[in-house]
Amino acid sequence: MKARTQSMAGAPRTELAAALAACRGSYLGVAVFTAILNILYLTGSFFMLQVYDRVLPSRSIPTLVALCVLAATLYGFQAVLDIVRNRVLIRIAGGLAETLDRRVYELVVKLPLRAPMMGGFEPVRDLDQIRSFMSGGGPAALFDLPWMPLYLGICYIFHPMLGLTATVGAIILVIITTITEFKIRRPSAEVSALGSRRNSLAEMSRRNSEVLHAMGMVGRFSAVWAEHGRNYLAAHQRAGDITGGLGGLSRALRMMLQSAVLAVGAYLVINQQATAGIIIAGSILSARALAPVELVIAQWRTFVAARQSWHRLNNLLARLPVETQPMELPKPKSLLSVEHISVAPPGSNTVVVQDVAFSLKAGQGLGVVGPSASGKSSLVRAIVGVWIAARGKVRIDGATLDQWSSEALGEHIGYLPQDMELFAGTVAQNIARLEPSPASEKVIAAAKAAGVHEMILGLPNGYETQMGEGGTALSAGQRQRVGLARALYGDPFLVVLDEPNSSLDQEGDEALTRAILGVRARGGIVVVVAHRPSAVAGVDYLLVMRGGRQHAFGPKDVVLKEAMKAAQSAQPAKPAVAAAAGQAVAPVPASVRVPTRGQDVPS
Repeated sequence: MKARTQSMAGAPRTELAAALAACRGSYLGVAVFTAILNILYLTGSFFMLQVYDRVLPSRSIPTLVALCVLAATLYGFQAVLDIVRNRVLIRIAGGLAETLDRRVYELVVKLPLRAPMMGGFEPVRDLDQIRSFMSGGGPAALFDLPWMPLYLGICYIFHPMLGLTATVGAIILVIITTITEFKIRRPSAEVSALGSRRNSLAEMSRRNSEVLHAMGMVGRFSAVWAEHGRNYLAAHQRAGDITGGLGGLSRALRMMLQSAVLAVGAYLVINQQATAGIIIAGSILSARALAPVELVIAQWRTFVAARQSWHRLNNLLARLPVETQPMELPKPKSLLSVEHISVAPPGSNTVVVQDVAFSLKAGQGLGVVGPSASGKSSLVRAIVGVWIAARGKVRIDGATLDQWSSEALGEHIGYLPQDMELFAGTVAQNIARLEPSPASEKVIAAAKAAGVHEMILGLPNGYETQMGEGGTALSAGQRQRVGLARALYGDPFLVVLDEPNSSLDQEGDEALTRAILGVRARGGIVVVVAHRPSAVAGVDYLLVMRGGRQHAFGPKDVVLKEAMKAAQSAQPAKPAVAAAAGQAVAPVPASVRVPTRGQDVPS
């Protein structure tokens, strides 16, 4: 038991808890303000006590004026402290959100690559929910709650029967709070889950708006949306009914208690056991004692939602811890090794690439071909490190990818994914990968390497042309060529292109081939996934994938020759590999010189 206690005490603090602990000093100040405020809250009850027991019997106007001036001064201090406390709570919540903002953004970016089912904008909403609760009235009520015994104690000082009446009311309200906790837990979780599904459907509809309109699917999706909306609203109403009902009951009980305290006070006055001032003062004190409990009940739904967000965000932050910064490695310049890797999509145990192994030297280019669903895109995702290999290693100059930080590795990799999107901003910002102050020479060099410089100059504002969200200001072919320039920015050692010519015309195909040969000529390595033969015109090796496995690898001419032989011997049923790799390869443009380095078969 002792060992277990020590283990728990030595458990590492979560990121959220650490961020909250950093606000300990501010919360200490809030506690001090709360203590002073709760003493000042006694002003009203003691003012009424003095008026009834001293001013009215003596009919003294100077005493009344003095009491009024004193009460006004104390109320002024109370207002100032209340405003300061609320502002401090708002800034604590803002500071916590600012501390975690970058980490939450990392979650949004990384979760689709590590746990797609937990992706989306849920972490952002969770952080906003926590910040909203922390800057609202809930924390203030929780700070006020420990002061309830003070007011009840003063009621007991006035008379034990007044204290007992107030205590019974407090116990009833605490019971209502406990019932609220148990009743609201499941509906709140249901509201959160249904809200996430509804938001996911809205995002999916937004991304596919063209398809929905073109194929007449808007009505069908609106029916699905309406069904999700009905379920969400029903759950929301159930949660609201519980908190609203119990909140209304607590308010009624508090008013009933206030009347009960008045009745008990009147009974005591009739029996000459208390003064008239005690009736009013006791009523005010009992109401003040129970006000934090009532406010806590009213805020309970937001508290439960914030607690759920806290747990979800804690779990996600623990799932994707902060990356350690490894020692900086020298710039790669010689070798890419893929060592018997097997790849499964994030969040899945199904292996889609099995036991692929090859190596490429500087100046070599590899075309990855094969039928659909043969694992080509999954393979290159593992090569650039966006998917983690289930088995095996990918090495650049002998170092595995996890020996680089993502930022450092990104400088040496150019990647053009199959579903390529550009960012809102200028053409130059997109090519420069949103680098804060890129050198214009590097941007233009990347554009020229991609054969897109002249096209960009023809745009309305040249390199300063605004792309719009997703690059909507450009055609599909133009977007792909700008994406190629982005992949070539900074002369990365490894350039990986997944279906780079899917939207290109003949001129774009020729520019792509020149770009591939240009990377090889400067000593880089190119990996190209292709369905169209023109995409592999500039490479010297081919890797044929079939069923997630490496079917063939070697010099392009040798692999194509073997594929054609296999196709001829298997007539009339032409195999998928021959269909993908055995077609005539587009010739290299005469204007481009094929590099002579790195032509040997890799070891």
